[in-house]
Amino acid sequence: MFVRHATTPGMRAARFPGDEEADAASLARAAASPVAAGTPVWVAPVRAAWQTAVAMGLEAREAPALGEAGCGRWRGLSYERVAGEEPEALAAWLADPHAAPHGGESLAAAAARVAGWLEAVREGVAICDAGAIRAALGHALGLGPLATARFDLAPLSTTELTVTRGGWRVAHVNRKVSS
Repeated sequence: MFVRHATTPGMRAARFPGDEEADAASLARAAASPVAAGTPVWVAPVRAAWQTAVAMGLEAREAPALGEAGCGRWRGLSYERVAGEEPEALAAWLADPHAAPHGGESLAAAAARVAGWLEAVREGVAICDAGAIRAALGHALGLGPLATARFDLAPLSTTELTVTRGGWRVAHVNRKVSS
């Protein structure tokens, strides 16, 4: 099961991901979220993911593979600013899953990283941001990074994949876990 971590100021301001603290109100909602204890818990290497796990009362291990695609020089910048200052570079990154014009990581490389982790771990709870969850869905469904961008994933929602003989089955996507 994947849990999208609690809301951050950058999420609210439509900025490229950075390593931010989660909002206190969102962490309070996380504390009331029912997630099965006793299963391995993995977190992306960002403070908001760790804080979400702690708020949920879960002991976790860091999984670097669950990090968002590296944003290079765009890290922490608003999408609007990047679109205004580097429209061609942003368009290339959004249209070509192998492009990394920002000095970061391509969407294809990030998707491959997450797929490798998913195949190696195959169980537990992963607390991360939307990019890793979309990559896992893409792996399960045989979709590329551009297609998975269409999945809407709210903060503190769950997405569940189950292992089958033939690969993966999607149990649910973007299920609200708290009010």
